[in-house]
Amino acid sequence: MSLLSTLSPVAEDLARVDALIRRRLDSDVALVRQVAEYLVSAGGKRLRPGLLLLACGAVGNNDRKSPGDGRSEARLMLAAVIEFIHTATLLHDDVVDASDLRRGRRTANAAFGNAPAVLVGDFLYSRAFQMMVEIGDMRVMQVLAEATNTIAAGEVMQLMGSHDPQVDEARYLEVIRRKTAKLFEAAARLGAVLSKETRFEERLAQYGRHVGTAFQLVDDVLDYSGELGKSLGDDLAEGKPTLPLIYTMRFGSAAQAAVVRTAIAEGGREDFARVLEAIRACGALDYARAAAQREADAATRALDALPESEYKRSLLELASFAVTRASNPIGA
Repeated sequence: MSLLSTLSPVAEDLARVDALIRRRLDSDVALVRQVAEYLVSAGGKRLRPGLLLLACGAVGNNDRKSPGDGRSEARLMLAAVIEFIHTATLLHDDVVDASDLRRGRRTANAAFGNAPAVLVGDFLYSRAFQMMVEIGDMRVMQVLAEATNTIAAGEVMQLMGSHDPQVDEARYLEVIRRKTAKLFEAAARLGAVLSKETRFEERLAQYGRHVGTAFQLVDDVLDYSGELGKSLGDDLAEGKPTLPLIYTMRFGSAAQAAVVRTAIAEGGREDFARVLEAIRACGALDYARAAAQREADAATRALDALPESEYKRSLLELASFAVTRASNPIGA
């Protein structure tokens, strides 16, 4: 199973979304165009737009049933909006984290500087809201306004928890549900909102929330066990108390817990080898993967009421892929 095959039912729509993204990133300000082109050329899997399009198809909103329908253009517009919001958060995150690499490529802040990266992130947010207004659906604007506000609050919560070994599992999960899973939730919910299928709205929102959480949990595992297109241990270097570290501090030996607490408080990679040994020895990676599997299972159950279709099958595959993948980070 690959992400490409999972998104195959909406491949044509995603190509149209890519073309729309290029058009709507255009600006008469040269630096905006330069940074925007850099971002577009970086590629990306368009996971969140793909999720929105699959959700639309799963409740009957697709070109095969409604060619030329005005909902079709709205669907593509919203998929681009979701990607703009996601990219804006990545730009701002990379500045906050002082990251130099993403998917094996220099970040925008490394290539152009912090100020241009932040300001182009602001441009993407504002362009996203321009496009929402064009769609002219108050419920759509409510969903996305709430999502962006929740994401921002989650980013602040994560910043407050940096270098804090006292962060527990409940607080950690609250951060990722706000910061990461919320946009997945909004993308899936909007599939029902656009299609006027209110009976499926909460089900799809639950699905998106659980899938987004599963993706982030596995990303946290891969920071210690797989290739993420960045250096292993980036989260540790930034003092982020992710689930493998939290588990080790709670259930590891006194010596293992002490190593992790010190590494989180001080940041850096000096103790990475010892931290890695500790989290592997006490089963922390297996625990985090099991937590991701529970989220994927919950996502699968949320789709029980949806009619059978190739789109639903792809949503089910996506939940499985979130856990079984060996790479393809959430930022893709």
